[in-house]
Amino acid sequence: MLSLADFSARTDDIVHLLTRLVEIESPSTDKPAVDRIGEAIRQELVSLGAAVITDEQTVVGNHLIGRWNPSPKRGGILLLCHMDTVYALGTLAQRPLRIEDGRMFGPGALDMKAGIALLLFVIRLLRQQGQFPQRPITALFTSDEETGSQHSHALIAQLAAQAELVLCLEPALANGALKTARKGTGDIEIVARGKAAHAGVDHEKGCNAIEELAHHILAVQCLTDYGRGTTLSVGLVSGGTRSNVVPDEARAVVDVRVAVPEELVRIRQWAQARQPVLEGAQVAIHVKADRPPMPRDATMVATFQKVQAIGSRLGLALAEGSTGGGSDANLVAPLGAPVIDGLGGVGDGAHSEREYVMIPSLTDRAALLAAILTEW
Repeated sequence: MLSLADFSARTDDIVHLLTRLVEIESPSTDKPAVDRIGEAIRQELVSLGAAVITDEQTVVGNHLIGRWNPSPKRGGILLLCHMDTVYALGTLAQRPLRIEDGRMFGPGALDMKAGIALLLFVIRLLRQQGQFPQRPITALFTSDEETGSQHSHALIAQLAAQAELVLCLEPALANGALKTARKGTGDIEIVARGKAAHAGVDHEKGCNAIEELAHHILAVQCLTDYGRGTTLSVGLVSGGTRSNVVPDEARAVVDVRVAVPEELVRIRQWAQARQPVLEGAQVAIHVKADRPPMPRDATMVATFQKVQAIGSRLGLALAEGSTGGGSDANLVAPLGAPVIDGLGGVGDGAHSEREYVMIPSLTDRAALLAAILTEW
């Protein structure tokens, strides 16, 4: 087994690779941009001896699959990465990549180009050292994780159903802990309709859709239950055309997070039972679940304990934790395959101008990933 020192001696190689990836901007909503980083990753995979499949997409960037030692009889290990970021083109010009105090700052450096860099670096090093495992290894690079994985969900499920172990290279928790529980994610759209009228001349003939919507906004916020790990937050509200017109339509979008599937059932039942409050008004409530919860069940506990033991042999003390954010690991959890998340870099400020990854964490995480691939 390679030691931590073997990886520490190659820190500059990981940083160089990560720098290249960060400098290729890849917002989820810009297909040509995501395809540019996809092409760079494809070339890396080919140089690493992978059989590469491009899953062509029309709306989002193409997904990439890299395979080593493919076998119809053995499931092997699946590694999950996403190439897209939340940052628009031009962000890098406004906030150039920089390194200071052992931290790399840059859009997407932590979430999750660090994970991609780790995967590519580890595969290369294991091959160079003659320690690449004989088991099947599959690496999936998707293009739409930040927008809900709607175009990659089926592909993730297909590959995960064939795997013996799934490793998600999303960032670790800020304290370096691996993620053994995630909340499920979704949203609710509330659409209220009323009747337009002149606000001064025919006020009594109108039915104010914004007023109707307000009743449902207050009601949906009350569904939050911290004890059950459920939160609902109205994040977007729109309606009306002019201040002197009684509005005939208004809508709100609500963020939904649930720790257990039963809570989504409760929310759906609430939505189905909801009725208009104002006379003459109508209301339609649509609940959409993007990702199911990833619970800390017996399989998760056993998987973490095995990873923890592997880390301990390297001299790494690994902790675990939960998060309210969702990832593609949520999509894997219901399938029954062992999955561990948060194997990427350690840092903070994801999705903000403060985003950074701690450079020393890259060598520790690379060593851990290599050990899991060779020892599992």
